[in-house]
Amino acid sequence: MNALDRLTSLFAQLPGIGKKSAGRLVYHILENDPSYAYTLAAELSGLHGAIRRCSVCGSFTETDPCPVCADPGRDRSIICVVERAQDVRVIDDSREFRGIFHVLGGLIAPLEGIGPGNLSIGRLLERIRGGEIRELILALNPTVEGDTTALYLQKLIQDMKASGKSSVEVTRLASGLPVGGDLEYADRLTLSRSFRGRVKL
Repeated sequence: MNALDRLTSLFAQLPGIGKKSAGRLVYHILENDPSYAYTLAAELSGLHGAIRRCSVCGSFTETDPCPVCADPGRDRSIICVVERAQDVRVIDDSREFRGIFHVLGGLIAPLEGIGPGNLSIGRLLERIRGGEIRELILALNPTVEGDTTALYLQKLIQDMKASGKSSVEVTRLASGLPVGGDLEYADRLTLSRSFRGRVKL
């Protein structure tokens, strides 16, 4: 296996990149100025040294705490719970949410051996016990694993409320038909969620 094949194989291990796409990336790098390859290699080799987890929310950051957690203009009474660090950027870029975040680091998936103990749920409960949080928004994917995790978190918060240890309200992002979507191509679960999440006009 030559250098070209080895690099193609490495790129093909990235999510969403197949062998053909990996090959195109390698040839693109080869056809570019060598300085591009050197810069790319330097950035990749320094990535783990420059980026770490935020000690507050668990997102990736160069500074600790991250810019979102350090922002005094954020509403600290609302936590948006997400599965992965990249979800923070997606939601923050929408400019619809001005609260703070908590990254779980995955979803409960028993078949894959991922239980509540593998996620950052304990840290989330600590933040809630601090007493400042009034709403928990579950921004988890509408999948079996996302639903399982949401139900588990909801039950934990209900138990805390029942014992008088919390008054946090739990909400979940609405899910349903996408903008510009066609009813013809909507699956039954999507339509069901759309009807349940309908709003008054």
